[in-house]
Amino acid sequence: MIDLTPAASILGRLLFILGSLMLIPALLDGAMDNGNAGAFVEAAIITAGTGMLVAMATRAGLNRGFDTRSAFLLTLGIWVVLPMFAALPMMTGAPGLSFTDAYFEAVSGITTTGSSVIIGLADQPQGLNLWRGMLNWLGGLGIAFIAMIFLPVMRVGGMQFFKTEGFDTLGKVLPRASDIALSLLGVYAGLTLACLVVYLGVGMAPLDAVVHAFATIATGGFSPQDASFGAYPGLPEYAGALFMVLAALPYIRYVQMVTGRHGALWRDPQARAFVIWLAVAVLILTLWRVLTEGGDPEPIFRDVLFNATSIMTGTGFFAGTFSNWGGFVLVAAFILGVIGGCSGSSSGALTVFRVQLSVRAVIAQLRQIDMPDRIAAVRYDGRRVDTETMNGVMMFVTSYILIIGVLSAALTFTGVDMQSALFAVWTSIGNIGYGIGPLVAGTGTFIEFPTAAKWILIAAMLLGRLSLLAFLVVLMPRFWRD
Repeated sequence: MIDLTPAASILGRLLFILGSLMLIPALLDGAMDNGNAGAFVEAAIITAGTGMLVAMATRAGLNRGFDTRSAFLLTLGIWVVLPMFAALPMMTGAPGLSFTDAYFEAVSGITTTGSSVIIGLADQPQGLNLWRGMLNWLGGLGIAFIAMIFLPVMRVGGMQFFKTEGFDTLGKVLPRASDIALSLLGVYAGLTLACLVVYLGVGMAPLDAVVHAFATIATGGFSPQDASFGAYPGLPEYAGALFMVLAALPYIRYVQMVTGRHGALWRDPQARAFVIWLAVAVLILTLWRVLTEGGDPEPIFRDVLFNATSIMTGTGFFAGTFSNWGGFVLVAAFILGVIGGCSGSSSGALTVFRVQLSVRAVIAQLRQIDMPDRIAAVRYDGRRVDTETMNGVMMFVTSYILIIGVLSAALTFTGVDMQSALFAVWTSIGNIGYGIGPLVAGTGTFIEFPTAAKWILIAAMLLGRLSLLAFLVVLMPRFWRD
């Protein structure tokens, strides 16, 4: 029988931390005297109390060892259980959501998807908007921890390719996972602070700057404004695009730069490809809009830069009237969203690394057909990619495309139109946050989706954040056998 106590012990500690952090928005609401502080205090007591009881009951669990199955269970528990408690203040206080809507909002926050079911964000209590930003920030930090420490060991979606980089390379300077986590926390907090200072400098209101900084570095997309960055046109959009790019690059490179390898970031082939692909997409879309619409090129370039960056990084901020730019732009945006940011960051979707390997695998097969006697090995970053890694990547890519099709069809059975269904699954499984289609156009949120459709989208968000197979493998009977 599988020992659940190691994962439960860590999960209990995380719940205690989550509950304690609820006191921060409680203090803000108390200072603003908006009557919503009690909801956060009540939720904090329930969450922290539950976490403390679980941690105490399983305190001996970590002494029994933490194996790969425990890593799978902990990863699943973080993204499934924590949102249940994170949703409590949204149910007992403003805006008084149902369990489905509150869980949808919390899952969207912690998975850094950025989709919302709340209308009138600017009119909500300040503590609620701060809490949504905190969920994004905490979720992005958790994703970064898992991407650097757990996924390479769990061998999910080809991430075992980075096992050497996560442990052996850093092991010369940072011999333990805890040291890697502390270094990552420092980098993550440093980027957040820099982003906050810049946002304040370009004129954002203090609370908006804090929430936007949290959501930007987490590539989360929650905003305290219904218009998102549309409320801050001009310099804030350029600043947002810059920090979204920085947030979508591999965190392992930042940690290496801090430890003395100053050129590690630009020498990373996926970081270079990400910047180049995004730049080419922005150039093409800008030229397209200038030629088809006319007008001043600068606002068009700014709109395209911000929205294309937000989509490819999976952040979910929006500005302008993106959904009205025409079919060509929507197709290009769909492709950018499927590609995503870099592996090892808080971005979702396929990621640049897997797209690069897939393309190189296709090229290798074409060469093999042309020269049957030739051994066409796939190489990446100067290293030969082994068969196990390639199989993991191709399985991930195939599953990703298949699940988009299956879940889109499932949404149509709940009464959702095809365009809204396709883009809803695209934005959920890629943790992108953009809503496109008739059901979203009216409010800019997913509130109009049927309850069954919302649960399908919740599953899609979890699948996307848990790298598909890490979620599905737990459902297999073999996983639970000794």
